[in-house]
Amino acid sequence: MDSALLIHRIHFAFTATFHYLFPQLTMGLALLIVVLKTIGLRRNDPIYHQAARFWAKIFGINFVLGVVTGIPLEFQFGTNWSHFSRYAGGVIGQTLAMEGMFAFFLESALVGLFLFGEKRLSPKGHWWTAVAVFAGSWLSGYFIVATDAFMQHPVGYYTDADGNLQLASFWAFLLNRWAGWQYAHTMCGAVTTGAFVMTAVGAFYMLSGKFLEHARVFIKIGVITGCLFSVLQIVPTGDRQGKLVTDLQPVTLAAMEGLFQGQEGAPLVIVGQPNEEQGKIDNPIVVPKMLSMLTYRRWNANVRGLDAFPRQDWPGNIPLLYYSYHIMVGLGTFFIAIMALSGLLLWSGKLYSARWMMWILLLSAPFPYIANTAGWMTAELGRQPWVVYGLMRTADGYSKFVSAGNGMFTLLGFMGMYMVLGILGLFLVWREIEHGPDSDQLVELNAAEAV
Repeated sequence: MDSALLIHRIHFAFTATFHYLFPQLTMGLALLIVVLKTIGLRRNDPIYHQAARFWAKIFGINFVLGVVTGIPLEFQFGTNWSHFSRYAGGVIGQTLAMEGMFAFFLESALVGLFLFGEKRLSPKGHWWTAVAVFAGSWLSGYFIVATDAFMQHPVGYYTDADGNLQLASFWAFLLNRWAGWQYAHTMCGAVTTGAFVMTAVGAFYMLSGKFLEHARVFIKIGVITGCLFSVLQIVPTGDRQGKLVTDLQPVTLAAMEGLFQGQEGAPLVIVGQPNEEQGKIDNPIVVPKMLSMLTYRRWNANVRGLDAFPRQDWPGNIPLLYYSYHIMVGLGTFFIAIMALSGLLLWSGKLYSARWMMWILLLSAPFPYIANTAGWMTAELGRQPWVVYGLMRTADGYSKFVSAGNGMFTLLGFMGMYMVLGILGLFLVWREIEHGPDSDQLVELNAAEAV
């Protein structure tokens, strides 16, 4: 691989991965804040209102950091991927512009109104601002996913006289069937992140003996939401997304599963190491015929392996793709187990007193971030060697006059700046957690709990 191409790919991968640490939490918290506000409004319960206000502050911190780290991605299309931008900009520019002009501005304006308008708005008016923030953040997410979906499964375009892509059907592009399931899968992942983070903070307070009423609310809402969305993450959204990969990117499926030779009744590899040189999986633990069943709904269906496709069309890094996919699936299964166990303890009334479970919930907080990152790595590594699947190869899309040295210089600069931003973000979030939920009755509540 050309050294400049490698640097540009690493550059974009780093900035995109770091950026997505923040939107996944804001999109997840946006829904959870609406849930908290709704319950607080219906029950006239100040604890739920205080919980919503607390998480709105965490949302605000993540929102600001997401904006700061997201803006450079827009510019990188022009600086690092100018040939791709010229080729596909007539199509993907639509959703990128809509994300900035509609969703982002809607979300930005209403975040401030929600954070600072509680005393100036009626309870219902403030609830509507929470709903609007939720709508803006999820609309923003759809426009970004629709852009990526075009790169995965291009539809609604035509090629102009200069050989560049132009928009033929706006609705075909916006309602790309790949985008629908990818969006649902992405949003389930975001809510799972929000649920695990909310539950972890509640568990931290329970273990510390602080803000116990709020902690119970955090844990209850987080566990119930986490149970639901960790299941939806796999069925139906993960299953349907996998079916799209099977039908539209079969070489990607073969690489994800480490299936080097096609076969009828293909097994599903649970554990193993891909050996690309010898074309096999080392030390495999498999479920016989399960891959055929999951992909084609027949136990003896023929699943094409990598041997059915030209070598130049294989994803460039099969081991990394294979491990990313299996980490994502493995952690998704892990999430269901944790939340199901927590749900059973919650139903039986034993969760809040089970300190061992509090530790599990607290220590589980980083894993949704790992799973979401692995999921996006699976999607983007699996699309290779195409930047627009079947139309433009990645090697043809980068900026040819930006040298590897220039790319490395800016990459190191971004790494330094983002390290500072990351430390700042952790400090601000930790300060809010230490401060805890605001409450005029907080002293009385804690005094009553201590008695």
